[in-house]
Amino acid sequence: MSYRTDTVAILGLGLIGGSLARALRASGFSRRFLGYGYREPSLRRGVELGVIDAFTLDLDEVIEQADILVLCAPTLVAADLLRQILERVRGRADSPIITDAASVKGNLLAAARQSWAGEMPPQLVLAHPIAGSERSGVDASDPELFRDHRVILTPEEGNDPAAVELVRAMWASTGAEVVSMSVADHDAVLAATSHLPHVLAYALVDALAQSDTSADIFRFAAGGFRDFTRIASSDPVMWRDIAIANKDALLNAIDTFSEHLAGLRTAVAAQDAERLHATFSRAKQARDEFATLLAERKS
Repeated sequence: MSYRTDTVAILGLGLIGGSLARALRASGFSRRFLGYGYREPSLRRGVELGVIDAFTLDLDEVIEQADILVLCAPTLVAADLLRQILERVRGRADSPIITDAASVKGNLLAAARQSWAGEMPPQLVLAHPIAGSERSGVDASDPELFRDHRVILTPEEGNDPAAVELVRAMWASTGAEVVSMSVADHDAVLAATSHLPHVLAYALVDALAQSDTSADIFRFAAGGFRDFTRIASSDPVMWRDIAIANKDALLNAIDTFSEHLAGLRTAVAAQDAERLHATFSRAKQARDEFATLLAERKS
């Protein structure tokens, strides 16, 4: 078998990291998969499942052995980990390529530039797979998780083109569609389409859970409630960190939504059937068009 690279190291072996390792192993992208993290039981479980071949708790060791380092830790942890890595590889001619799978890019870009005298490290290619599950942990990993999903790369001026191409090839080998956009555009788009919906789901479930009638609410809730609130079962630590890391873009999304919701409240209070119908009709049309795009992407 002809491998693109010898050793890929997954730093943070959870759902995303485990799924990436399994997908890359299935595609033959790399010969060997190494795990790194702070929780040894999770890493041992990764070896037991055949997700990784070996693991280490030593950051210097994983840097020394890997051709590609993939940071799959929670967003704030990933930024701190990136700083530690860049401190160790600065000045090295044989530095591994560094990439990530975090949901926010701005804080990682800031951490990188701070660690690299204001410049973009040439071997760092920031990326984000738009895929996931309300389940978490390496036991939930799935080699098909990224297939027919998009992965966003946010290359910056100063990036080594060969590094960008290798990271692009890595994600493409999982069956994902790889696209590129700026860091600012990425964080704004994800705040509106992913981060805000999660915040709303958490807020709704939390508000209803504290209601005096919460027992009846959850007992008689129907499928619509289940579907909308499913993402509130996601990892609270991960989403806490995402909200903090993408604060500015998320606040803009929350403010825009809050203004729209206030307008709907006014329409309901005034029994303004025309405004309510217009809003619901526009939303239905937009959602139907989105569903068509999803179907075309899968066909």
